[in-house]
Amino acid sequence: MIEIDGSFGEGGGQILRSSLALSAITGKPFRIYNIRANRDKPGLRRQHLTAVRAAAEICNGRVGGDAVGSAELTFSPGPVTPGEYTFDIGTAGSTTLVLQTVLPPLLVANGPSRLTLIGGTHNPNCPPYDFLAKSFLPLIERMGPGVESTLERPGFYPAGGGRFTVAVRPAALRPIQLPDRGRLKRRLGRAVVANLPRSIALRELGVIARTLSFSDDELRAEEAAAIGPGNVVMIEVESEAVTEVFTGFGSRGVRAEDVAREATDAAKRYLDGNVPVGDCLADQLLLPFAMAGGGSFRTLGPTRHTQTNIEVIRLFLDVRVSLRELGRDEWMIEVNRP
Repeated sequence: MIEIDGSFGEGGGQILRSSLALSAITGKPFRIYNIRANRDKPGLRRQHLTAVRAAAEICNGRVGGDAVGSAELTFSPGPVTPGEYTFDIGTAGSTTLVLQTVLPPLLVANGPSRLTLIGGTHNPNCPPYDFLAKSFLPLIERMGPGVESTLERPGFYPAGGGRFTVAVRPAALRPIQLPDRGRLKRRLGRAVVANLPRSIALRELGVIARTLSFSDDELRAEEAAAIGPGNVVMIEVESEAVTEVFTGFGSRGVRAEDVAREATDAAKRYLDGNVPVGDCLADQLLLPFAMAGGGSFRTLGPTRHTQTNIEVIRLFLDVRVSLRELGRDEWMIEVNRP
């Protein structure tokens, strides 16, 4: 059984989610302790518990320690079983992080699956649904599997209630290379409000226009139908090789202008860097690239999140992940078999 200290590296929930996915893929059981030890509220929270039980459901796994607040967990997987699954967090916890756990094993299962996920779809410090649909999943499809997602209703913190579906057509993953961004094809700044004044979105779009010189045709204010109030700013940068999505999330007491700057700062760093892959996408691509046994991409300076994920992958898969600095805030990450 693989032993994992959940406090190493960035010490967050990604260690658990990657371990669950890799365990289901490889059939290797693991024990993790000090779960989320570096967080304000350590141990399992509801969204992490949903991810654990979702992973167990798709592979008939045996679990010990699956309770809210638990700091230790054991997981012994069985064979991955494709099918129709519904995973309801029951709170505004991130549905995209639950999908992050169950999607990798289902990509290489022996039949198609259809997933319904209920909870938060646009959460601070998590990849929002739009990143999943426009940035991550198109690259997964380029690697072989078919993955189609549909957002039925957005869910914001703290009300939640969001819902989306994902249809998975599995296939063997093949390596891809992302050395360059290619020609810039489209830019779009979106400011979305739910049950809040439209003026908030317009103020946020003003920041995008001033900071990134977006034209009126590149700006869009949207009003979403959600259970509770919510606000998110999303900046989409579509190039020939990849589409990147950068976000800022509204919260009580935070000015609209500051929400927009969170997104514009990230987008500007990416655009100035002239690399195809940003921080969040770099972290998300590591596991499917490792499953494919190869691939490479040029990215910004690797985050602690990315470096921690690499170490987890090495515990389960016999692959080599190398990081090479090419210049200021420019790195190459390569995956290959030893």
